[in-house]
Amino acid sequence: MSDSYSLQVNQRGLVTIPKELRVIYAIKPGDQMTLLDLGGIFVLNPRRSEIDQLADEVRVTLEEKGESLESILQALRGARQQKE
Repeated sequence: MSDSYSLQVNQRGLVTIPKELRVIYAIKPGDQMTLLDLGGIFVLNPRRSEIDQLADEVRVTLEEKGESLESILQALRGARQQKE
């Protein structure tokens, strides 16, 4: 589908996705979407970014192992200092 739609940005910066598209792609209130800025060309994806999903999976795995971002950064700093 290569239809073009005209959208208007309201005072709060919000835009409304046309109902036809919300129905076709089963977009419901509260759904997360991904907006890509390709040098001034905006691409709105009705699915969550795979990078975000991967980051969540890594976070969960680290939390299950009792790790945190701080502990990993600390280990990296320690490894760098040992090489110096």
